[in-house]
Amino acid sequence: MRGSMKRAVVTGAGGFIGSHLAEHLVRGGFDVRAFVHYHASGTRGWLDGSDVASSIEFRHGDVRDHDSVRRALQGADVVFHLAALVGIPYSYETPQAYVRTNVDGALNVLEAAREHGAERVVLTSTSEVYGSAQYAPMDEAHPVRAQSPYAASKAAADQLALSFHASFGVPVVIARPFNAYGPRQSDRALIPTVIAQLLAGDRLRLGNLHPTRDFTFVDDVVRGFAAIAAADALVGEAVHIGSGVERSVGEIVQLIARLMGKDAQIEAQDERRRPVGSEVDRLLCDSSQLCAATGWVPEVDFESGLRRTIDWMDERRAHFRPHEYRT
Repeated sequence: MRGSMKRAVVTGAGGFIGSHLAEHLVRGGFDVRAFVHYHASGTRGWLDGSDVASSIEFRHGDVRDHDSVRRALQGADVVFHLAALVGIPYSYETPQAYVRTNVDGALNVLEAAREHGAERVVLTSTSEVYGSAQYAPMDEAHPVRAQSPYAASKAAADQLALSFHASFGVPVVIARPFNAYGPRQSDRALIPTVIAQLLAGDRLRLGNLHPTRDFTFVDDVVRGFAAIAAADALVGEAVHIGSGVERSVGEIVQLIARLMGKDAQIEAQDERRRPVGSEVDRLLCDSSQLCAATGWVPEVDFESGLRRTIDWMDERRAHFRPHEYRT
């Protein structure tokens, strides 16, 4: 399959995972078209400073707009759909915005891919669709129980994708990473917010410390995306990407503090806590389906990934607002 898939379109290519994926595909020999959100400044997100930007074709548009998506996907062999509204707290305030971007946007991509005859569509999901683990580790048969508007919008997009495969034969596969981390991630996410606050001092303002998560370094995540796209056996499936290692928020905070030589003073803030019924207490990935189908395994250990993320953020301190809580 890899030999026939030369033109790759990445939606959300200016973002955290999308920018790393676009670079990975260029270095792997793909002709990459990056679909980035239109902005009057002409910014291409994190790809603005990329050393492979000159090898990427850029298209500016809005995933909510059918026509711009249709034009961007013309001629694509494989489509990686990553454009989305992310961030759980903001979804409590504007659930309609999440539906318009995450559900309507996915529908536009699926319709365009169907029209243009794409050989593969990789739609990005999230482990948040499961809610708190009912058993662990969690395989792809785990029940879906969204506990936030963000998670619900992603679950709806997943079901749309599977319906397009069942109804129209669109060669869709759902990539479901658990918690990705690494350079370029928004400092609204756990690991960057801890690092940014500790770069500014010893005081940490956080929410709940007891939830557990399964973190995978972004380089391993994008290798997982590429492996999923190339595996015919995974078409029509949802496929997990994760490390299989569970850590609590509190444990992660202490490890980051140790790596940074800090004596972290933690202050719990109610505004950083999810509503009680929306808190996802546990996520732990079983990625054996991906491993069996493609041979993928994570290569970057957690401590090494944290060090790389700390170093990257340390060089860019001015970009972060560590004590300003943003939904």
